[in-house]
Order: sequence, then structure tokens, then C-alpha cells
Amino acid sequence: MKLFLIAGEASGDALGAALMAGLKELVPDVTFEGISGPLMEAEGLQSRFPMEELSVMGLMEVLPKYRHLKRRIAETAQGVTATRPDALITIDSPDFSLRVARLARVGLPALKAIHYVAPSVWAWRPGRAAKMAEVIDHVLALLPFEPPYMEAAGMTCDFVGHPVATMPVATPTEAAAFRARHGIAPDAPLALCLPGSRRGEVGRLGPRFGAALDLVAKEAPELAVAIPTVRGVAALVRETTAHWSPRPVVVEGAEKAAAFAAADVALAASGTVSLELAANALPMVIGYDFNPLTRFILRRIVRHDTVTLVNLVSETRAVPEFLGEACQPGQLAGAVTRLLRDPGARENQRAAMALTMERLGRGGEPPGLRAARSVLRAIGRA
Repeated sequence: MKLFLIAGEASGDALGAALMAGLKELVPDVTFEGISGPLMEAEGLQSRFPMEELSVMGLMEVLPKYRHLKRRIAETAQGVTATRPDALITIDSPDFSLRVARLARVGLPALKAIHYVAPSVWAWRPGRAAKMAEVIDHVLALLPFEPPYMEAAGMTCDFVGHPVATMPVATPTEAAAFRARHGIAPDAPLALCLPGSRRGEVGRLGPRFGAALDLVAKEAPELAVAIPTVRGVAALVRETTAHWSPRPVVVEGAEKAAAFAAADVALAASGTVSLELAANALPMVIGYDFNPLTRFILRRIVRHDTVTLVNLVSETRAVPEFLGEACQPGQLAGAVTRLLRDPGARENQRAAMALTMERLGRGGEPPGLRAARSVLRAIGRA
């Protein structure tokens, strides 16, 4: 069995790697081609070009790279056609991957197309599901309330659970070792700073998050800061934070889990990372902003009063979020400081996080394996 997979950002790379592992367990002779990051590469997919080229979000962020992305769409669609896979599996990054699927079907009209991560039609632009149904046959959903939206648009859909529900959590010993390794006292407050996995996010949010943590440090002079980051933006993160006070510890790869376990609070960009923090029961404050034009457009089409997944899945508003014009250092700092000082607020968040993990499949079959079974059913190989 031969599959062509496309992932365009770090979270998609993690989803794809878990899916590939599940498929290899069920179909030992499966082979993979496509576009991926380091986690999928470790599972056996040699990426046709660096996945980081696709990690662009927001209207004004995409425009300068439009011609290059258009070329990559055409190249990738040609690759799918030449490969003639049993299925094309696109993972998130719909602006790129669904265009590839449409072009690939010109050459392969019978191509089975599967999309991993349902579009957030419950939050904004409900018409996206119908548009996606023009080129996608089957959807793998991460959230339990998503299948009805996809099925109503004409696609089949399975809730497969979220891989974050099974992510490994570092032990207290590993957390203590992390602090010792980086010279952070056992009783010093430690804040994680997570300004995003895309270059645009780091450039836009990094300075605000840094200014916010500087304000927090004025209230908590012993504050230490750690920034877990990913390969594509690690150099930019180090450059952006070189003059921060307090000077952060920048960590990659294997140290990430220990940093999550060692921290007391997190200041994070909106996105999947909120679920990673929830898996570690780490209280958080969420901030996010686009450029002014994208912000103006989104303000008129967003359908919910929260975008934080922990709030949505738990059906609470336990996690404070500051979006758009509200994403300012003073407001972010105030919320982080309140979390550090208020045990009740931290416990309120932890209760919402525990409910979120339960609803996302914690304790059940690994989502990557569930997703693999769903793929095989969709292509008639179950």
C-alpha cells in the first residue's frame, strides 16, 4: 500500500507521525511519500521540500509568498499524480493541501482523498465544509463534536481522538533535573513562553510576550522563563529573545516535555499548544493577534466568544485569552500574575483540563491507531 501525505506545520507533523506509526502497525508493507517535518521523516517519509515553507497564516502573511506557494502546489500535485497512491492524506494546512487535492484529481479523477483535522466550521466560515467536500471524501476529526458538521456537507467522518491525550508527560524527577540543568531554583516561579511555531507568529507575538513577562518579573523578581520551540523557528526565537529580561532558556526536542513539567504557568499563542499544556495540567494564559487587515476580517466572521480549545472542549471559559487588540503586554502580564498568585484559579483551570483530556480520548486506544483504522476503512482495506 502506498500513501501520499502532506503536512504543513509542526502540529500536523506530529499528527502525521502518529498516523504513520499506526498504519505501519496494521499494514507492515505500507510506504509513504509527500511533504513532512522531522517527526514524519523519522517514521519513513522523505519530504520533497522543507515543510516550513508552508507554515504561513493570515491573509497579509500569505500574499508575499503567493507565487512561491502556487509553484509548490503545482509541483506537489504533479508528485501525487506520478505516485498514483492508494490515497492522498492531507493533514491540516487546508489552504495549501486542498488546492493540491483539487489539482491532483484532474490527473487522477478516482483518487481517494482524506483530510486529517476537520476545518473549524463551528467557529467561523461554515461554508468551508461544503467547499472541502468537492475534493475530500473522508475526514479524520480531532474533536468529538465535529463529525456531524462534516457529514452534513457530504463527507464521511470519524472522531479519532486527539494525540495530545496520549502524549508523554515528564516525571517530577525529570522536571527537577531540567531546573537544575538550567540553573533554575526549585522554588523559583517558572513561566513557559510559547509565541507560536510560525515565523510570523514569533515576530508578531514574541515582543509582546517578552514585554509581558518583563512586567511579571517586576512583581515576581525570581521569575525564570523557558521557551520550548521547533526547528523551523528556533533561530528566530533565539534572536528575538536575546535581550529579554529575564533571559529565557530556549529548548528544543527532548527537553520540551521536561520544560512543561517543570513550569508553573504558561503564556502561549492560541492553537494546539493549549491542549499540550492541558495534558500537562499547566495553567495558561492565551494571547494571539494577526495583522490589522486579517484582524478586521476575522472580527466579522468568528462565531464563538472563545478560540481556546480547552474552553471549547470542556465547555467552560476557564482559560483567559487576549485576542486581537486585547493582546497587549499589560493585560497578558496581569493574567499571568493572577495565575501565579491565585491557587483557586489554577485549580479551576486544571479541572477544565482534566475534562478536556477525558473527552479527547485519554485512556482509550491511541489516536494514531484509531486514525489508521479509519483510513483503512475509508479506502476499503480494513
